[in-house]
Amino acid sequence: MNLAKIFINEWGRLRSGWRLSLFALVYIVLQLIIGSISFLTVNHSGLGLPPGGYFENAIFRLVLLSSALLAGYICTRFLEGLPWLAIGLTLHRNWMKHFLLGSLIGAGALAFAAAIATAGGGLSFSLVRTSAILLVFRALISAAALFILAALAEEALFRGYPLQTLTRARLAWLGVLLTSIPFAAVHLRNPNVVQGFTFLNTALAGVWFAVAYLRTRSLWFPLGLHWAWNWTLDSILGLPVSGMKISPQSLLTGLDLGPSWLTGGSYGIEGGVAGTIALVVATVFVWRARFVSAAPEMLALTSHENPAAKSVSVVPKEAEAPRPLFGRIGEE
Repeated sequence: MNLAKIFINEWGRLRSGWRLSLFALVYIVLQLIIGSISFLTVNHSGLGLPPGGYFENAIFRLVLLSSALLAGYICTRFLEGLPWLAIGLTLHRNWMKHFLLGSLIGAGALAFAAAIATAGGGLSFSLVRTSAILLVFRALISAAALFILAALAEEALFRGYPLQTLTRARLAWLGVLLTSIPFAAVHLRNPNVVQGFTFLNTALAGVWFAVAYLRTRSLWFPLGLHWAWNWTLDSILGLPVSGMKISPQSLLTGLDLGPSWLTGGSYGIEGGVAGTIALVVATVFVWRARFVSAAPEMLALTSHENPAAKSVSVVPKEAEAPRPLFGRIGEE
């Protein structure tokens, strides 16, 4: 048995499992370094940020984001010889379209979940007082910035290099599994967790975002889905997001009337059947949607091992098929 084959594939690259392991190691080291520097900087700045406040939350998300992106770039560049473009956060062709469509679909999917719970008698809503509309507007803007940052950090970590490198290894199905399960697991540390539903629905959300990445080979589309779902839930409907209430003001005030198996109770819509139904429908919708597709240069960098990074403008043969992006996920 050739021991080299355990580590090196037929393209002369480190095998995807080892690449994934190295990414995890680099990410942990970078998070420790960047987190320590941020902690020392803030503590010696004299700003006196309140624990758990908006800016502390933003700094925490920035640490996660910078660690994930830097680890992803290091592995993308030095393990696979690919440029920053491969990560899917550049202003590539159709990036704005993907982000805006993702945002609309994310908000619509959440509205669908809330409609299911409301139709079942589980939720009711009242409009904010006219006198407080200015405060609400400010809260909507500040919350949007934080939700975009938080969603971007999670997308860079879970739908970034780990999913991308396994997709290049023609193991997209495994990438979906190995990114969605940890994504669900980290949310089990949130307050007001609902046994069973929290893990299931968050894993389904991870699959939804992974499908969105595979359809576009870009992080802009899943980012749009992710942040808009959370922002609509918290800042528009006034309900908890994964057990937490982020914005001090919301456009509507949501009242949970139960049953909790439908509405998710104090964890929010993601902890109940209404969320499950909406996530399944939204995933199928994104999977089958014909109005999004990957730019040729993104498809060329993410469809197979050892892609020709210097000729990304050339459309690969598999891109000529009408629906190549997710129909055969294991063959991407």
